[in-house]
Amino acid sequence: MAVPRNKTTRSKRNMRRAHDGLPLNTFIEDKESGELRRPHHIDLKSGKYRGRQVLDPQDD
Repeated sequence: MAVPRNKTTRSKRNMRRAHDGLPLNTFIEDKESGELRRPHHIDLKSGKYRGRQVLDPQDD
């Protein structure tokens, strides 16, 4: 059975886990409506995706 030769310090352990955190969501400003939306997602306010009408626009 594999047994570690030396104890892994808290510093080294945490350095290894530094990439495990979840990244923050990115948002872009829509060119037509000016609303913030996720990249490659439908703009829910206007209902458009890549210049085409996909959904009915929402009236708030």
